[in-house]
Amino acid sequence: MTQAGPCAPEQPRRIVLGIGGGIAAYKVCEVLRRLTEAGHQVKVVPTESALRFVGAATWEALSGAPVRHSVFADVPDVAHVRLGQNADLVLVAPATADLLARAAQGRADDLLTATLLTARCPVLLVPAMHTEMWEHPATVANVALLRSRGNVVAEPARGRLTGADSGPGRLPEPVEIVDLATLLLHRPHALPRDLVGRCVVISAGGTREPLDPVRYLGNRSSGRQGYALARVAAQRGARVTLVAAHTADLADPAGAEVLRVSTARELQEAVLKTAPDADAVVMAAAVADFRPANPRPSKIKKSGSDPPPIPLALNPDILAELVLRRPQHQVIVGFAAETGDSEGGVLAHGRAKLARKGADLMVVNAVGDGAAFDVEHNSGWLLGADGVESVLPEGPKALLASYVWDAVTTRMQRPAR
Repeated sequence: MTQAGPCAPEQPRRIVLGIGGGIAAYKVCEVLRRLTEAGHQVKVVPTESALRFVGAATWEALSGAPVRHSVFADVPDVAHVRLGQNADLVLVAPATADLLARAAQGRADDLLTATLLTARCPVLLVPAMHTEMWEHPATVANVALLRSRGNVVAEPARGRLTGADSGPGRLPEPVEIVDLATLLLHRPHALPRDLVGRCVVISAGGTREPLDPVRYLGNRSSGRQGYALARVAAQRGARVTLVAAHTADLADPAGAEVLRVSTARELQEAVLKTAPDADAVVMAAAVADFRPANPRPSKIKKSGSDPPPIPLALNPDILAELVLRRPQHQVIVGFAAETGDSEGGVLAHGRAKLARKGADLMVVNAVGDGAAFDVEHNSGWLLGADGVESVLPEGPKALLASYVWDAVTTRMQRPAR
């Protein structure tokens, strides 16, 4: 069994947070708060235009460090060189159309663009602008050029912009920006554009099977791992359809189409409808194995005696059905949340499930004692039908997602479209 790779310890890192001159700058205050609460040392470098939206006092209060934007500030410390040289990550949000253009041209007319030229660490640019600006050929060319140089230019979200406008170009939610930044701190090359032209379908969350209008049979899945898989796939260039079951507290991943379902049979219908055109299907949802056979039309009342037994019916095996129906080119990934018992350990049960289902890959998680479900981190094993097995190290769920997509891309046979 091979190791998937080292997981950097959770330790304070040096981050340069660049702020572009857009209205979305106010949302980056939450990004800064989350980064500093995680223990990172964050130096905020706004453009002059950015300070018209959020003042230096706000950035200084949240970061606990002085804020400068001019190359003539702190001249003896050569800040325009040292900031980039010493950083573990440069994160720019919002990255406006003007800022992307200046970065692509190699300009160094303020402290932020000079820092981008001297940085040798991962650089994450998170765009925010009106749809017309994002889709303009000049911006498209600038983004392509920046990506060709190794910068990560995130896909923007789709939604309400300034005024009444709506469309692609919205800044992703702060939690998603922090997740992407954290992923690059753990694994600098986790977001290659190797899924461009690919279509992927991902299920996430936990299904609920109604017992009566009030109660249901469910599970503890939060959907975070499925959302991380969708987020990473979208940022690696894929067209993502996310079938989400009860994940209302999670922000939609930027660049993904989200279909919301409730029960196992609803999830089955949505996945089978979207799967035929997909290059990969990842079944990360925790699907209920059983459902009440006869859901009550009204609330079951408490009485002085024990309630009657609740007969259960078997839910469809969606993963097995996908394997039977799949096109020849399609890669299918299953998830196994396991506990050890008298018949074998977690890994043994995972291997048995992989063989039984016929998937190409199986992610095996040990559950219980605060592991896997409803937490921010994850770990486990990645098993291949070809016999290749690797350990998935403990880390953010986006880190595990990046290893899964590595394995999926190596198994894709059909050329990207």
